[in-house]
Amino acid sequence: MSTKIDKRTRAEQFRIRLNRGLQDSGLSQSALARQIGVDRSTISQLLTGDGARLPNAHVIGACASALGVSADWLLSLSDRPESAAELLAGALSLSRAPRALVDERIFDWHREAAGYKIRHVPAALPDMLKTRALLEWEYSPHLGKTAGQAIGASEDRLAWMRKSQSDYEIAMPIYELHSFAHGTGYYHGLPLDTRLEQLDNFERLCTQLYPRLRVYLFDAKRLYSSPLTIFGPLLCVFYAGSHYMAFRDSDRIETFTQHFDVLVREADLTARQLPGHLRALKATIGG
Repeated sequence: MSTKIDKRTRAEQFRIRLNRGLQDSGLSQSALARQIGVDRSTISQLLTGDGARLPNAHVIGACASALGVSADWLLSLSDRPESAAELLAGALSLSRAPRALVDERIFDWHREAAGYKIRHVPAALPDMLKTRALLEWEYSPHLGKTAGQAIGASEDRLAWMRKSQSDYEIAMPIYELHSFAHGTGYYHGLPLDTRLEQLDNFERLCTQLYPRLRVYLFDAKRLYSSPLTIFGPLLCVFYAGSHYMAFRDSDRIETFTQHFDVLVREADLTARQLPGHLRALKATIGG
């Protein structure tokens, strides 16, 4: 709360909130006095006095801890009675991330953010833009029969993107695309025809779906980003390999939205330039 209030008003609000916290906690005045190490008469004075003085910080903190509320709330510095730990627990969640994006939770997040802009930094090439051949090459050795689920999930994601009211922005490092095109690093052993087909598909989708889908390439020598997805103003999700780490507090969402906007603003290749770059890249590998 940013509104300035005088000492007498703040003391009165402290008494109101202390009474409310005591009532909600179910503690008696005597029990609260014992927990914070003061006389019962002190608690009575805090609850019923009419002075302009607040108790010292130690007493305020002890009362907040005993009642399970935040000191900021008791002092009318916050409208949320939860403690900082409780607020953090509510704003941050961890969930398991499968090898392929087949988790229904992913679709729940997309549905929740329908109509908002979705910003995405993929761990590699975006799954929803991959061809079936690339997905089979990538997932079959690890998932066996369940590779079909990964492929179905990718196709479902693309279908959702086509019909949803959300705009999608994707930012990825240039080296990822070039490594794929030349079959190096992670993509070593990927057949040339599969790479050419994927580049054709990438170009087609980026052209067909523009401007609702915009892909930007940045230079990883200057910029870096962990894999993440920002679902409008609602949610920011980091991919940490075995788990997703999801934030719902507005300050963190805004921080990482600004981070993503830097990736877009300083991208070496814009969404308009990408199709031409893909055609040139195909020419260098024999397409």
